[in-house]
Amino acid sequence: MRSFREILGRKRSDDTEFDIVGIGNAIVDVLVQVDSNFLEQQGMVPGTMALIDGQRAKELKSMLKAEKQMSGGSVANTCFVAALMGAKTAYLGKVADDGLGKNFADDIRQGGVYFPSQPLKAKGNADLLTARSIIFVTPDGQRTMNTYLGACTQFKPEDVIEEVISAGKVTFLEGYLFDGELAQKAFYQAADIAHKAGKKVALSLSDVFCVQRHLAAFKDFVSTRVDMVFANDHEICALYETEDFETAIAQAAKDAPIVVVTRGEKGSVIVAENERIEVACVPTVVVDTTGAGDAYVAGFLAGWTTDRTYAECGRLGSVVASEVISHFGARPLPELKEVMNF
Repeated sequence: MRSFREILGRKRSDDTEFDIVGIGNAIVDVLVQVDSNFLEQQGMVPGTMALIDGQRAKELKSMLKAEKQMSGGSVANTCFVAALMGAKTAYLGKVADDGLGKNFADDIRQGGVYFPSQPLKAKGNADLLTARSIIFVTPDGQRTMNTYLGACTQFKPEDVIEEVISAGKVTFLEGYLFDGELAQKAFYQAADIAHKAGKKVALSLSDVFCVQRHLAAFKDFVSTRVDMVFANDHEICALYETEDFETAIAQAAKDAPIVVVTRGEKGSVIVAENERIEVACVPTVVVDTTGAGDAYVAGFLAGWTTDRTYAECGRLGSVVASEVISHFGARPLPELKEVMNF
């Protein structure tokens, strides 16, 4: 059976060491299956991400038995999936020097992702543990996240490794990380390093509430540093303060050369080089939507780094996203190579 790399037909067009370099919240994902009543009893809004403290994280984790536990975080998932597809990926993120931190590093490296980041030193940070996201999945496949950021909040400009960024064809930044002031500075630093090296910068908006919390900062970063914007329809509308999707995507196209917006069962829309491309979703039985957007970006960027058309990049994204939501967890099953039809 052919490997992911053979399926994708990896052809390096230059001597770039990495196809994708990701920067984001290094989080251990803890997946739990629950019914809708549990969410209501806990005061959770289905389909959203809430930030919680360490004590609340311990309480929630103790209530129910975890189905899966793995290295995660939005951009980490993208790098992991892209690596499965044959892309050479690197990831920068902050974990604590604890058990979960070691688990995160071991897991992502075993997936083929280069992870050179050093763990957070204990001195002065004794109360900060490795981040974890407790993801409650309801029978309809919707996921509701309760996230303790912990060590993630300590990602700083000095954690940006210049030689790694310079070696990446595209640096992919996670909007969730924008919550930290130092992390925002790190984003600008990473973007400037990438552009100085003649490489591209991509940004995921990540979350509506995150966009709304830092609206002015997001707008400035997108319009001055970003070559590719990835978002869903709600996030792109939040960025441009409109309920009209067409208005939002038209404005986004003025700010960034490449705009990619996912729309659930409506597929996705790509606007690039004065062209608009509509990509259909790939029908499947939805089991768990965790990681769908992350997987889409993995497929898209794996295609883009092999010089494929935007339409083909979108199709690859849709295929991988469809496979991921057809089962429990944010990672593709080995059978992905059989459903790629590529």
